[in-house]
Amino acid sequence: MKKVHKWRIAIIFVVLLTAVGSSAFLLNRETRDFRIAKNLDIFFSLFRELNTFYVDEINPDNVIKSGIDNMLKTLDPYTVYYPESETDELGFITTGKYGGIGSQVRSSDDFAVISVVYKGFPADQAGIKAGDLLKKVDGESLKGMTAQKISDKLKGNPGSTLKITVERNGKDIDFTLKRERIIVPPVPYYGMIDHGTAYIRFTNFTQNCIDEVKNALVSLKAGNPKQVILDLRSNPGGLLTEAVEIVNLFVGPGNEVVSTKGKIKQFDEDFKTTKEAIDEKIPLAIIINRSSASAAEIVAGAIQDLDRGIIVGQRSYGKGLVQVTRPLSYNTQLKVTTAKYYIPSGRCIQALDFSHPNEDGSVGIIPDSLISEFKTRNGRIVRDGGGITPDIEILPEPLSQVAAELYLRYLIFDYATTFYWAHPEIQNPEQFSFTDHDYSDFREFLVKRNFNYRTVMEATINELITIAKREKYYDLHKDLLAKVETEITHDLDHDLAIFKDEITELLEDEIISRYFYEEGAIAWTIKKDEQILKALDILNNPAQYESILRGVKVPTLIKDKNKDTIVTADVGPDHKGLISV
Repeated sequence: MKKVHKWRIAIIFVVLLTAVGSSAFLLNRETRDFRIAKNLDIFFSLFRELNTFYVDEINPDNVIKSGIDNMLKTLDPYTVYYPESETDELGFITTGKYGGIGSQVRSSDDFAVISVVYKGFPADQAGIKAGDLLKKVDGESLKGMTAQKISDKLKGNPGSTLKITVERNGKDIDFTLKRERIIVPPVPYYGMIDHGTAYIRFTNFTQNCIDEVKNALVSLKAGNPKQVILDLRSNPGGLLTEAVEIVNLFVGPGNEVVSTKGKIKQFDEDFKTTKEAIDEKIPLAIIINRSSASAAEIVAGAIQDLDRGIIVGQRSYGKGLVQVTRPLSYNTQLKVTTAKYYIPSGRCIQALDFSHPNEDGSVGIIPDSLISEFKTRNGRIVRDGGGITPDIEILPEPLSQVAAELYLRYLIFDYATTFYWAHPEIQNPEQFSFTDHDYSDFREFLVKRNFNYRTVMEATINELITIAKREKYYDLHKDLLAKVETEITHDLDHDLAIFKDEITELLEDEIISRYFYEEGAIAWTIKKDEQILKALDILNNPAQYESILRGVKVPTLIKDKNKDTIVTADVGPDHKGLISV
């Protein structure tokens, strides 16, 4: 009887515990639901009072959108609200398609400028060129309009017509165009770098981009290449499922590429390769930079974790979050972060702190204490914390101040326009050469445009002089400050001579694109691209390539600008809706 009594007491105790726990959960849930309802009521009543009593008329669309945007800023950079007027932008992000004329525009003084013309689309077929000033659309003046408003006017339903007036070389020219469904190609260029190396430039993970990448690879395979370079630099990512398909080109069926984990567990999913690869054995190098993000990082990270190829370039952006598009009322949309993704080693490459990014938005410095180690299939050490760290890091050399100023002020662009109309034909890129005479002409162009600039050193000394005067030390150091100011003052002719090579490269790239579009510009730059050349060096050295994948350090000869130096090879980094990452 005593044993039965004890069991009864135990059962009653468990039931009471369960009841208390359930009550606490329900109370917590009710408290949370009440807080949501309370705050929504506060928001509604606040807006009602503003609308009634604020001194000026309130635009409800603008006020509410500002409120929504600022609310979402407290979450992460990728959860975004799209009002009905911007849903086309969301469609372009996921599909790469829009109805328009096939061009890009940028603001410039009174009128916007055509900055890019895509080959084969209405603008190109009509004869519109990069550098043309956009004056009117359907008779309406575009003076003072933002590039975004002008872009909206150029877009529309495929098949509809529009009339465009541009200014070219001081004369107005009218064009009548018919809008088309514009699909920006995700593979703007592919070809053979040399007799044994296939190269594919891949720029966006839009719907069905796998078809173009696969077609490029199959076409190049017909030439029996010995190795492949897949260039993912400045690829912002896109659809997660497309990333899995791209990895599947080089990795056979049954290999996990990425898994997603979020709050709603039934939406968690593992994504594996399901098809036969095009080539599982061919040596592979993937090039990334700080603008390679999300789906591009899945491809690079999976290839690295599976030891299928080497990664060359810079540490990638660091976006390991998954978004799903959710429809809202009145044709609005929400792109909401629902999960994190994890690549085969188990690491998540999401930046641990995306509230303090670099200037380009990529991940900043991450403390070692916050970084965890993982292992690739071969046992190499890889790390999380933000982005994919390449096996071989090659940092691009920054532009000089004068070259950066020329590029950012569109003087390189404007001179390319002048050059194009003065030289109407170039048979092929191989025949093109930007001569010393052309460079002198460019110098005269800058004089006519009254180009000048201030270096950081000059700005700093001026600031120092201002501080010295404010603190009344200027008279004590006047001679010294004057001497330093004289010594560091730049001379434009001197700078143009010192940095002639890099300025010439910028000019050549822009000029080539006018004649041969993006495809020609990529082909032109390949032969001088340091990161491509480094990937090529490693692929051409099978022993070094295999040592990197095995995690074995071996001496290798790396070409320095001034000398040859022996260094050690780096063995690796010590539901519903469209899913995008």
